[in-house]
Amino acid sequence: MKKLLNTLYVLTPDSYLFCRNETIAVKIGGEEKTAVPAKDIEAIVCFGQMTVSTPLLRFCGERGISITFLSSHGHFYGRFYGPVSGNVLLRKKQYESIACPEFANLLVRDILLGKIKNSKTVLMRAARKNEETAQSLTQASNHLSQLAIQLESCESIDSMRGVEGAAATIYFSQFDFMLHSPAGFRFETRSRKPPANEVNAVLSFVYTLLTREICSALETVGLDPAAGYLHTLRPGRPSFALDLIEELRAPLCDRFVLSLFNLGQLGEKDFEAVFLNERGRRTVLSSWQKRKGETVQHPFLREKIPIGMIPYSQAMLFARVLRGDLDRYPPFIWR
Repeated sequence: MKKLLNTLYVLTPDSYLFCRNETIAVKIGGEEKTAVPAKDIEAIVCFGQMTVSTPLLRFCGERGISITFLSSHGHFYGRFYGPVSGNVLLRKKQYESIACPEFANLLVRDILLGKIKNSKTVLMRAARKNEETAQSLTQASNHLSQLAIQLESCESIDSMRGVEGAAATIYFSQFDFMLHSPAGFRFETRSRKPPANEVNAVLSFVYTLLTREICSALETVGLDPAAGYLHTLRPGRPSFALDLIEELRAPLCDRFVLSLFNLGQLGEKDFEAVFLNERGRRTVLSSWQKRKGETVQHPFLREKIPIGMIPYSQAMLFARVLRGDLDRYPPFIWR
């Protein structure tokens, strides 16, 4: 199994990133603030306006360290990566499988069944903790079970998208029943571009973090993050990364965000308008890094892995499907 390395997050505006010997260094206002050994870093994520030296780009490209550029609010700008590695034959099989309805339908069904099962798990965990909302959460979970049965009979990806949309509506209708923020933050309904409130803003921020990590995992294995099945193909869109995040949103992102608010780790001082400010982003990213280091039992591999390695494990399992080593893709089901 691949070793879990760190991600260097740079949040201070007008930072200057450069390399010195085998380290990645950051200057702010001409003063060096940090220097990190490159051997411990797999990715750099820059928020807002930054300057990156050309030698650092070359250094990172040669060592397979990606550099992602996001707005100060977490909107994706672009990503730098060195020469594409991996097996060209594996990517060829991936492209061919997109045009195979039988393969694509089975894959999308398995991914969405995983998403529904994980959504149910999050709802039922919350129901066990709060008697006042348990009935509503349980009813929603039962509705998701019915939609999972309906999904099994869908014969096209379009019809599966309809079921998935209905499941998402039911799931998010219960989000405020799981949210108990001491600061009084509310979710209300899922909104994005722009988010209507702080909870939606943090959800979108964390979804962006996980999407970036799934892209890196797919490229590490040798797959194309843009060649998706559930999400339509579009230039510049990481459709396959967006496919794989579906099964992981509820257990990895939603539970994480709920915990941040419910434990009072995010308050009014962490936001500017509805968006995370620098203090808020530091809080989220610090907790995200810590969470990634925690271990869980992988339901299919039957071994303990860091949570941060789940995207890589799922990319690896899908590659095995393409190679014919597995009959079908096993989504990650949270226990």
